[in-house]
Formats: sequence, structure tokens, C-alpha cells
Amino acid sequence: MTLCLAPTHTLMPATPGAPVEWSIEPAFTGYEAAVAVMETRADAIAAGEAPERVWLVEHPALYTAGTSAKDGDLIDARFPVFRSGRGGQYTYHGPGQRVGYAMLDLRRRRQDLRAYVCALEEWIIGTLAAFNVRGERREGRVGVWVARPDKQRGLDGSPAEDKIAAIGVRVRRWVTFHGISLNVEPDLSHFAGIVPCGIAQAHLGVTSLVDLGLPVTMAEVDAVLRREFERVFGPTRAVEG
Repeated sequence: MTLCLAPTHTLMPATPGAPVEWSIEPAFTGYEAAVAVMETRADAIAAGEAPERVWLVEHPALYTAGTSAKDGDLIDARFPVFRSGRGGQYTYHGPGQRVGYAMLDLRRRRQDLRAYVCALEEWIIGTLAAFNVRGERREGRVGVWVARPDKQRGLDGSPAEDKIAAIGVRVRRWVTFHGISLNVEPDLSHFAGIVPCGIAQAHLGVTSLVDLGLPVTMAEVDAVLRREFERVFGPTRAVEG
């Protein structure tokens, strides 16, 4: 994945349509059940039978393996492991992490997967900025990173950085599903069971908003996520989860 070079990374609808449904699941959601819901909605969107949807969930502790996952990157299967059709490698989901599943119709936005990933990154970066956190892109590393000058540099002198948000997407008939995960207050030790996203360098780790000294609530994060989503992708309409 190359860097996103455009000055802005919005992906607004080019054709009229209903606002994106915005729903927040109040209880933990099983991974397989979530995938089934996403696939059903994506098919309905592709058929013109349902509006686009963003679904915010929280999963019980688990690992997922994307289409590029390497068996050796599963170090300790301490939690259930699910094979996923999304792009990417191994990642962790669990309590304290906000997962945002985006089911959007790129036919009415832009049929460009790279532009879509850049827009997802823009969504996360804008959300972090609201909490005075500078999220950054890195060439060759999908997701959003924060500099950690307080941590030890790499052997080659590279500055330490931590990943705060992951991205994994799938597209079927130009309708997206899967999406983003933002670390609000997960147990960061749970990431030790995998090589997150295949990145094993000692100076590259994972962090969260709370780990960075920001004791924000999930509700506070959700409100900012919605506002920033609308800035990047357009209007939403709240519905029950």
C-alpha cells in the first residue's frame, strides 16, 4: 500500500441516496454472527434493497486471520481464532476496542479500493485529532500509527511507533464490508499472542487512547467517530443496533 498523496481523502456520494445508517451494538457481538450480518447487508445493498450502514461493535477477545495471514504469526492461540475474508494478516479484537464495520456502496462514491482505504484512514486520523493525538500513515503499513519518542528506537535508529488503529476490508460487487478497529482501552497484552498485522520489529508496537494517557469513554469516541465519518463519507441517520 502506497501513501495517500491527495490533500484530502473524502469519499462522498456522487449520486443522491439515503443517509448511511449508523448503529451501535449495545452488547458484545460474536465474530461469526457479525460476518453473517455484514454479508447479508452487503448483498442487499448491492441489490438496491437496503441503504448503506456503519455498525459499531465490541467483540469478546479473539484473533482473526486475514487473507494474507501467515501461520507463524500466531504465537499463542489463547483466544478463539477465526479465518476472515478481509484483507490483511492477524489482528486482535476484544473488549475496549471499537470496531467499525462499514458497508458502503462504492458504485455511488468511487470504484477505487485504494481511495477507500485512504478515506478510512482519514476517518481515524480525524477522530484521533479530536483527542489531540496525531495519527499518521506509513508507507507499506496499512492502518494508523502514532510516534512514541518515549520508547527505544530500532536497531537502525528508526523512531519507535505504535499502531493505534487497524484496517481490513473486503469488497463484493463494489460494496464494502469489514472495516476499522480503534484501540480505546483494550488489554494490550492480548496482542502478544500474535504478530499484529505481520509487523514484528521491536520498535513497532500497539497502543490505545488510554495507554497514551487519555481516559476517554467509548461513548465519547463513538460521538467523534460519527462526526468524522460524516466529514469524510457524508450524512448518517441513527438507527438501533
